[in-house]
This record gives sequence, structure tokens and C-alpha cells, in this order.
Amino acid sequence: MSNKIAKTIARQKEKIAEGNYYEAHQQLRVITSRYLKSSDYTSAADILSNGSLMLLKAGQGGSGGDLAITLLTDVYTKASWPVNDANKRRVIEILQAFAPGEPTRKRFIQELSTWMTKEGIEGSNQERGDPELHHDIGVLLANEGEAYEAERHLLLGQVPQSAQPLAHMHYNWYKEDSPHTAAIYASRSVLPYLVLGNLQSATIAMAVFTSQLLSNNTSIPTQTIESSRSSVRIFPSLPLLNFLSLLLLAVQKSDKSLFQQLARHYAAHLKDVGDIWTDALAQIGDIWFGIKLPRQGGNPLFDMMGSMLFGGGGNQAQKSSAGSSQARSSTPQPQAQIKAPVAMDLD
Repeated sequence: MSNKIAKTIARQKEKIAEGNYYEAHQQLRVITSRYLKSSDYTSAADILSNGSLMLLKAGQGGSGGDLAITLLTDVYTKASWPVNDANKRRVIEILQAFAPGEPTRKRFIQELSTWMTKEGIEGSNQERGDPELHHDIGVLLANEGEAYEAERHLLLGQVPQSAQPLAHMHYNWYKEDSPHTAAIYASRSVLPYLVLGNLQSATIAMAVFTSQLLSNNTSIPTQTIESSRSSVRIFPSLPLLNFLSLLLLAVQKSDKSLFQQLARHYAAHLKDVGDIWTDALAQIGDIWFGIKLPRQGGNPLFDMMGSMLFGGGGNQAQKSSAGSSQARSSTPQPQAQIKAPVAMDLD
């Protein structure tokens, strides 16, 4: 940062400390516009990032958010700045300075997503964006109880450390629902991760969810299916949770016949969850076992994810940002007598 820019920032910092927020905001915008007109994006970025941080920390979410959004639209995206560590650190620091619920933060995250998926930008990923940025956004939103938005970012993060907070969030969400719905909540991480080709995160998420389930329900009956090379914990009262565990095993073993056997064995239970799981399992069959799907328009991967995560087709109840929960209409009803699945060939 040049001395000239440092002095400019120091002057505006004094104005903000004195409570002259509007004046500081307007002067920062005017000064920035001059640098943008001359394509001095580095100086503009220094002013916008520092100015937004000062205003956000002073509780001026609207003004600080305005400068933060300008940084993304007029510098990062317009100038095609690369998605690298330095540029990511700058925007993550700003993101973390927003107060929870600040309206401009939503637009900031949208523009952040635009930048990290823009064609022609070094380091961008047009389909999924940047894993680390998605992870940081997802963790922040999860901590604030913004479940729907958080899970989308934690799934797209595609880094192993995203699976744990996602599974924790789904388990806490599950605790507000009926005991028999465990598999519905576990599936919200396991199935999309598998559709995205991320077996490692799907396995971690399942392990975290079931570990919490056992820790908080010490009397829940369990069984173990073992072979010379595999071991799976079974919950006799939760058949669909068992299906997810065995599905992960089939994927780990690249065992197409086991996948097909599971589909037959749990057919009656799978009918209870309707088309949401059906679409996901069809994608998993294609991706992991080569069971080809009919050609279709659009992007079936993200169509399925949208249906699972956001209640596509109006079939799922919505969760408010305050953290209240309702059972999904696709949630299977408890059954009077559920038998433990028979042991399958795990070798």
C-alpha cells in the first residue's frame, strides 16, 4: 500500500471514529471512483477493502457492505483478479466482519460466487467455485443457523473439513424432529456428496452423524455386520440409515451388484422417501457404477441437488432462518415392526 493510500485511509478512519459515517462513506466512494477510472485497481482495492472493514466494524453495515460489494464487482470481477490466496484472504476478512443478518451480506456472497465461477478468471471453477471460500461461507452461515444456505456452500466446498460442520448441523436439525427421521437428515450430506463425486466427505459426514446419534441415544439398539474386510454398524429400528451405510460400502468397494441388491432389499423403505432419493440414487448409479441414465437437458447434477436441498417441487417444508424445523412431507412414517436387515456379502 502506498503512503498516499495509507494517509487517505487514516483520514477516513478518523471521520469514522468521530461518528461521521456518511461523510466517510461518500468520500471513500469518490476517491475510489478516480482510481477505477484510471484502472488503478490495486489502489481502489486497498481503499475499498479497508474502508468497508472500518465501516462494518463501526456497525455501519449498509455503507460497509456497499464498499465491499463494489470491491467484488468493480475490481475482482471486472478486472478479472485471480482466485488466489491473497485475494481470498481479503474477502474472507470482510465477510467475517459483517454482522449476522446484515442485508448487504447476502449480495456480497452472491457477488463472491460470481467472481469465483467467472469464465476466464485464473483459479476460478465455473461449475462449483472455490472450495475454501465455500467452506468459510458455509461454516459462518451454519454457526448462525442459516441451514439451507450453509449446506449448499459446505457441499460445494469439496474439502474434507466441510463434512464435519455439515453433519453437526444436520444432526442438530434432526434433534428437533421425530426420532425415526434420522436417515432423512443424514442423507442431506451423504447423497449430495456422492453425487458430487466426493466419497471421502460423504463417509466423514455419515460417521459424524451416527457418532452423535449413538452418543445422545445410548440405549438405541445396534448390530454389527462383519466380514474379513468390512464392518458396518446397523440400527435395527432405522432401516434407511442402514441403507446409507451400506450404500457407502458399495461405493467404496465399487460393487455394482451390492448397489443393485440394496435397491431391491430396501425397495419398500425407499418408496417412503419418494422421488428425492430416487433422483439422487439414479445419479449415484451413473457416476459410481456406470448405470447410465437417459439423456436429459440442463444439469441433472445440480437439478437433483436443488431438489434435495431446497425442497424442489414444493414437496418439502421450509425451515425458517430462526432455526425452527418441520418434518418433510417425504419423511417416512414410523413402522410398527422393523426387522434388522439380513447380513449381506460384504467381501
